[in-house]
Amino acid sequence: MNFLADENIDRQIVETLRDQGNNVIYIPEINPGINDEKVLEIAKENKAILITSDKDFGELVFRRKLISTGVILIRLHGYSTKRKQIIISDFLSNHSSEIENSFSVITKDNIRIRYRID
Repeated sequence: MNFLADENIDRQIVETLRDQGNNVIYIPEINPGINDEKVLEIAKENKAILITSDKDFGELVFRRKLISTGVILIRLHGYSTKRKQIIISDFLSNHSSEIENSFSVITKDNIRIRYRID
């Protein structure tokens, strides 16, 4: 699966996703500090699902109607990186068929997937 990890995602999470056989583009490795619109553009160009902890992407996708191939918003503040790795891996194992062209939110309490964001 293709992912684009925003710069607010821990490198260890990126490495875990890569170790699991995913293609992961990591913003700090290619163009740190770019704006959110450019991040979405790169995700679209690469047919990649964006993984981020930046809530501003909800605004861009839903209000401004910017095209997205999918977004996974990670809201796991206070959890260790190891715990986040486990939660994200479990989410992808259980929901990989549902995340394309959707906006998913992973919180401590639940998972929400909103479909048809294109």
